[in-house]
Order: sequence, then C-alpha cells, then structure tokens
Amino acid sequence: MKFNKKLTNLLIILISTLALSACSTGKKSGGPSGDVYTGKATIEYLATGVKDRVFFATNRSALTTASRDTLRKQASWMRKNKKLNVVLEGHGDERGTREYNLALAEKRANAARDYLLTYGISGKRISVISYGKEKPVNSASTPLAWSQNRRSVTVKAK
Repeated sequence: MKFNKKLTNLLIILISTLALSACSTGKKSGGPSGDVYTGKATIEYLATGVKDRVFFATNRSALTTASRDTLRKQASWMRKNKKLNVVLEGHGDERGTREYNLALAEKRANAARDYLLTYGISGKRISVISYGKEKPVNSASTPLAWSQNRRSVTVKAK
C-alpha cells in the first residue's frame, strides 16, 4: 500500500514536470528585432516588449482584455515611430468554410484597427488584409493549434 502511494506521487510529479516543460518549448531565433519566437509560443514582437499579435475566441472578433493591452502598447510604439505604416493581418483556424473564415478574419483585423484608431493612430497608416485559414502558424488539428491560429498580426508595411 505504501509503495503504491509513493509510485502514484512519483508519477504525478513526473507528469507535472513534463507538462510544465512542454509549455516553454519555444525556440528563439533572430528576426528584425531579434525577439522572434517560433514553436508552441507563437509570440513575435514588433519591437522589444511589444507583441505583434492578438488572439480571439472561437467564432468571435471581440477583443479580449489581453488583446486591448497589447494593442495599447502597439499604439504607443507607433506614436513614437510616426513614419511607420502597418498591415493588420486577420487569421482564422481551419474549421469552417473558406468564405466564413475570410470574413471573420477581416472582422478581427478591423477590430484591432479600430482599437488602434481610438489611441490616436491615423487610419492612413493602417491597412487590413484577411488571410482566413490560409496561413496557420500551427497546422495541427487541435484546440491549441486553433487558438494560436485565431489571431490578428501587426506587421510593418513594405
């Protein structure tokens, strides 16, 4: 009986350790700002400390509290870089039709655009494009992949 309890506790610790280590498997690689993460993290940065993407709930285009915080930081960064123009790329997950995802992804990018406008960023500096489900960052068919793909990404306009 005592052996089974010890074995159970050991398994719980082992599983917990594996689960926690799996959450931090993103790889760092050099991008324009040097702060580009790939892998499970899927977080990239416009500049040091300014995330380039916001995420959405399934079938929704409403901004979350975290999304609004990220967009406020983007707006602040854009106010300091007045010559910078951006493209807001809307994305969806693999579920649903192509047409549905294109429309929803456009609503997501426009929600981000509208929020940036409320923080004083000129609409002339922002363009919007919808990719729907065509450019996933995670091609797996899992809830984690879907949550990573439901996003709006702010990129520097060329």
